[in-house]
Amino acid sequence: MSHINDLLKQIPHVDRLMQNDIIVKSGVYRHEAADALRHVLAELRDGIRAGTVASAPPCDALAQVAVELARRRVCKDVSRVINGTGVILHSNLGRACLSKAASEAVVEAASSYCTLEYDIENGRRGSRTGGVEHYLRELTGCEASLVVNNNAAAVLLILSAVAGGGNVLVSRGELVEIGGGFRVPDVITQCGCKLVEVGTTNKTRAADYERAVDANTKALLKVHSSNFEIVGFTESASVKQLAAVGAVHNIPVIEDIGSGALADVRRYGLRNEPFAKESLKNGADVVSFSGDKLLGGLQCGLILGRKIYIDMMKNHPLYRALRVDKMTIAALEATLRVYADPCAAQRDIPVLAMLSLSEDELKTRANGLCDEIRKQGGSAEVVQTKSVAGGGAVPGLELASYAVALHYTGDGRGANDIEKRLRFMSVPIIGRIENDRLLLDVRTIFCDDFGYVAKAAAEVTA
Repeated sequence: MSHINDLLKQIPHVDRLMQNDIIVKSGVYRHEAADALRHVLAELRDGIRAGTVASAPPCDALAQVAVELARRRVCKDVSRVINGTGVILHSNLGRACLSKAASEAVVEAASSYCTLEYDIENGRRGSRTGGVEHYLRELTGCEASLVVNNNAAAVLLILSAVAGGGNVLVSRGELVEIGGGFRVPDVITQCGCKLVEVGTTNKTRAADYERAVDANTKALLKVHSSNFEIVGFTESASVKQLAAVGAVHNIPVIEDIGSGALADVRRYGLRNEPFAKESLKNGADVVSFSGDKLLGGLQCGLILGRKIYIDMMKNHPLYRALRVDKMTIAALEATLRVYADPCAAQRDIPVLAMLSLSEDELKTRANGLCDEIRKQGGSAEVVQTKSVAGGGAVPGLELASYAVALHYTGDGRGANDIEKRLRFMSVPIIGRIENDRLLLDVRTIFCDDFGYVAKAAAEVTA
């Protein structure tokens, strides 16, 4: 008993350990370090009393263990991961990654004062979104534009300002539910509008809208189905056909194109994805779409169209509640600036870069990653697979790709164990399981991360 008491007396106090250089220079907050130290010392005391600890560790060792524990305990709801799923716009993993230019713009706007609403040239208050509006006019030919915090908010503002108190005509086949259980009919009702369904689930013609127009009709709404598709015996009215109906009755045509492509993504195989510039050209009075999907920016909702309707939204009370912050504006402006150079956009905007990768490029990347894993003692092979755009873009479309398949060589553990161990790395690596193999699709893994992925994969499969 006296030996145990002697050991317990050798345990340093928390206050003394808090002055240890390892803790002082660790960058860990004091309260986190102190909590970790108390836990480490309590475990040490328990070990001494149980007879499993024969001596008190030195202060440096205790401080190091406490620092490592404090770092593990830090709970960040949003932290970096490596996406090996092959889903480019993965909703659970934050959708689009920003370009380098947009990332730098966010950091600059967030860490310093900026010209959010200040006109440097004239020394007075300026437009909050003047730069964004300039680029959107150049890129789409729209008369005016507006930015709000997401596309659902965009639809809410459009209908509230343009069609509030009136009827809104929508095809039955376009009454969609988006992520989180939000439904188009509910949004329409929330705007103080009355939903008028036209056509049938699989077939709706311009004549159906024409017959439903009455004195209370305030808007014709077309909604891109985004995350589902109806195939077979189908028909839908085009924007051009709706524009003709709207022109006869002086009723605005509103189109929600969902994922929102500013570049023509049909070249990458995304055939049925609406193109903002074409929607306006075909006669839509107002077009809305997301900023964090095919556009490749931060989450926001973009509204383009005729100035008369955009002005109605800018003057609506809801706009103040839905407008975006300085970081979103900075990122969006930087992203649109890249789009002004089509070659730079395909190279520098991650979503477009991933979509544009050829099968040969993907195979070369997969072979390189696989070779590096094997060199480090891991077990892997290259397999053909399929990627998807994700984010509700072109449901059902698969893009040919290549992946590295990881597996153990002998102890019987399977893909679920590999998946879990990669998920618990310091930077989690997220893959997908197929046929009891953990696949890492190289389409969605940045080249700069290949070294880390190879080391981690070798570690868990060796």
